[in-house]
Amino acid sequence: QVQLVESGGRLVQAGESLTLTCEVSGRVFTDWAMAWFRQAPGKKREFVAIIDEYGDKTHYRDSVEGRFTVTRDNAKSTAYLHMNSLKPEDTATYYCNTDALFLARSTYYDNRHYSPWGQGTQVTVSS
Repeated sequence: QVQLVESGGRLVQAGESLTLTCEVSGRVFTDWAMAWFRQAPGKKREFVAIIDEYGDKTHYRDSVEGRFTVTRDNAKSTAYLHMNSLKPEDTATYYCNTDALFLARSTYYDNRHYSPWGQGTQVTVSS
């Protein structure tokens, strides 16, 4: 069973930057693409970003393109989400998960089923 531990979320002001961390265990990290998701209160979970197992390819949903960067450190079995120019619309609980497939199509990941999930980490962006 994969274990996912997200951390790094906090209250920030609009325009600031924040980096989230996702530590993975119970699974061979290098076999999996790593994806980030977020869910705001009252809204559906949405895909944010994904990086392939090698760290060679990334894909982002349109609303974060150019502001967020997903990276991974395979030696540490850890993925990161670097968030710049944060907006109030980015306020959500952020989650990571593993995926067997890298695709440059956000809707595919929006509608995928994942299990289990970690606890997530809360990001609040004030205006």
